[in-house]
Amino acid sequence: MKKLVTLILLFVSLNSFSQLDLAKVAMDITIEGKYLYQLEKAAWSGTDIFSKSYKEPRRIGGYFSFMDGNKPKCLVFSKGDNPRVLGVVSFGDISIVETATIDFKERDFKVFEKELYTIRTKAFEEVQRDTLFKAYNNTSLNLIPTNKGGEKIVYALTAPKVTGTVLFGNDYLMVFDKDNNLIEKERLHRNLIPIKFDDEQEAIASVHSHAEGTDEFITATDICTLMLYAKFAGWKQHIVTSRYYVSIWDCENESLVIMTRDDYEKLGKESKE
Repeated sequence: MKKLVTLILLFVSLNSFSQLDLAKVAMDITIEGKYLYQLEKAAWSGTDIFSKSYKEPRRIGGYFSFMDGNKPKCLVFSKGDNPRVLGVVSFGDISIVETATIDFKERDFKVFEKELYTIRTKAFEEVQRDTLFKAYNNTSLNLIPTNKGGEKIVYALTAPKVTGTVLFGNDYLMVFDKDNNLIEKERLHRNLIPIKFDDEQEAIASVHSHAEGTDEFITATDICTLMLYAKFAGWKQHIVTSRYYVSIWDCENESLVIMTRDDYEKLGKESKE
């Protein structure tokens, strides 16, 4: 395995000119994946922190997270037809939960918060209405509303309700226009891909495949999932194979390499020689 990793890094270095496009693809996917991770991690930790300290839990209607500059925040809102902000949990370093601070000031939504709330609500209604969105036992579909540079997208990720399994797939994105109207929806994977793990046994690498009709590359949602769960599974590397490409995610260094399947297979043969 170490020999193969070394060959991959050498190959990428020696073929940097021919791999420029794939390097750009890898960079873009990594940026979006890490962005989604920060939002989902903020939602995970933020709701736990808020719920433990808030005195009236029955009033909580929902939550969503967003980036304030480079700081992730989790906003909790009330139930009802005219919800209000109940509080906001802010993080310095998302990997250090102890950096979180809580603002319990109840108030109206700010303009950008209202837009995120609106597209999240419409996405939730679409998930309930459209059979495109699948539901599986012992899972939940988590909604992540985003608004970067005026591009409004809600991601939907499937999360496990049981331990010992990492779930890839059954994920979606919904695109909204400037008036918060849904204009596009897409299923990112064709199916749900569960990978079981035993946290008492070391597993160096894990693999899943993208069937025809799924993106040729690892998705930003895959990277988000890996950043959330790989440390619990003990994975050092995750590989996504498709018809033409192989995506290799380094779980420890949080970096991505993409190469053609032909090149990857050549490297595999060389590593055995």
